[in-house]
Amino acid sequence: MTTQKTFKQRVRARSAKTGESYTAARAQLLRRADAPSGATEPTVDAIELTGVSEEAMRGATGRTIGEWLEILDAWGAREQKHTQIARWLVSEHGIPGWWAQNVTVGYERARGMRVRHQEPGGFSVSVSRTISASGDRISDAFTDGTQRARWLPDAPISIRTANRGRSARFDWGDPPSRVGYNLFPKGEGRTQIGLAHEKLPDADAAARMKAMWRERLTALKALLEPS
Repeated sequence: MTTQKTFKQRVRARSAKTGESYTAARAQLLRRADAPSGATEPTVDAIELTGVSEEAMRGATGRTIGEWLEILDAWGAREQKHTQIARWLVSEHGIPGWWAQNVTVGYERARGMRVRHQEPGGFSVSVSRTISASGDRISDAFTDGTQRARWLPDAPISIRTANRGRSARFDWGDPPSRVGYNLFPKGEGRTQIGLAHEKLPDADAAARMKAMWRERLTALKALLEPS
């Protein structure tokens, strides 16, 4: 009984962290528990490597991050630079640019080719949530200053580009950096947001921003979801 209760708590904790449904979070934990010793893909922590869930990664790229690690190993990505890996993923596998960068960073982290959160142009963090709201409502909560003040008050943010219901990019003033998100419909009125904060100056700033965005996206979820 105690073991089952503990497992349910782990499932709920993962679901809250990743934005996955309870069922999806449970499936991921069971796969990791059942994986044979030495198996690569089931033991990969997708959130830790890429900031997005396995479900989102598979939906956008057709494969999990663990599967991409194996493909990139076979290709010889350990001997390639970041730009070459990302370009290969786009040209040979048709992965959209943002996701190719995400997979590349995940690979470099998994293989010890970069420290946590480090990117070619600085440091970057990613956070995701699944919210029971349309993509348009989430977009408006970012781009409309009055709405944004309700969940992200006093943010040093200014819009660069916005595609309502799909994506947006922003300048962030303190520290000078960039923020962007992509939205993915999940059915039944639910939308997953994958947010990245990039070009941060150092690891400390990256850690602060990751904690802040986790908190603020939780506040956005509470604001938009029906009570």
